Amino acid sequence: MSKVTVIGAGNVGATCANVLAHKNIVKEVVLLDIVGNLAKGKALDSWQQASIDYYSTHLVGTDDYSLTANSDIVVITAGIPRKPGMSRDDLISTNARIVKSVTESIMKYSSNPIIIVVSNPLDVMSLACWRASGLPSQRVLGMAGILDTARFRVFLAEAIGVSPKDIQAILMGGHGDTMVPLPRYTTVAGIPVTELIDAEKLEQIVDRTAKGGGELVQLMGTSAWYAPGAAAAQMVETIVHDEKRIFPCCVKLDGQYGLSDIFLGVPVKLGRNGVEEIIELQLNERETADLQKSAAAVSSVIDVFNKMNL
Repeated sequence: MSKVTVIGAGNVGATCANVLAHKNIVKEVVLLDIVGNLAKGKALDSWQQASIDYYSTHLVGTDDYSLTANSDIVVITAGIPRKPGMSRDDLISTNARIVKSVTESIMKYSSNPIIIVVSNPLDVMSLACWRASGLPSQRVLGMAGILDTARFRVFLAEAIGVSPKDIQAILMGGHGDTMVPLPRYTTVAGIPVTELIDAEKLEQIVDRTAKGGGELVQLMGTSAWYAPGAAAAQMVETIVHDEKRIFPCCVKLDGQYGLSDIFLGVPVKLGRNGVEEIIELQLNERETADLQKSAAAVSSVIDVFNKMNL
């Protein structure tokens, strides 16, 4: 694999492109935005960083989809954030049209890319992209779980007083308030987290994780970009190197966990072919109920999308 395209030169897209350049894992990163000069400027700025930080990845900024030709992986960050007075339906309608248009444009020039969706609302945007692409579902996935687990791990590290590098965690479900953290599958250097922190504190951290995006919006007046951009880049790196790493990602379910025709966050094995395996955990009664609740919330958003007949 030698070429990655990032659609959307806003904060998340530009961060993703810059992180990918630093990883030095592909020859070229194309940063595309409808505001062509914005993409050109950010790509040029990042390219000029190459001699300082010692990487060779060439960055190109453009508003011309022909320059994305033969992309191995495409990361879609395009879309608008929800604004005051905007209904959820308005957000879905606007961003679904954007994601559909972007996907169709990409597919004109790249026949079989792997597409990673970052645009919100994430679960339904992943579905919209998959439908517009005509690709097998294994090649279209959404980035949410890696970001959510990153927040969970950092909050736990602060509470326990350890490095976040030693914490492994899994979350499932939709991206947002109904996500399902799984403390039973969370460890610190192999030690179950439940042995290192009391139940009440753990519950507080779970709640903070579910509302992690909102906390940052409240602090900054806009959504996050460093961690989301880096999370998308980590998915790209795993695919490029065919690492077979297990991450929670938003993928199409076809009977797994008793769910079908829905994009939802579950643990998967990521490799050169995209989603190489969906891993089914043995959930207990509470975890199963929480996952079903999250799936119902995502399904209600999908119903809104379906009625739009885009």
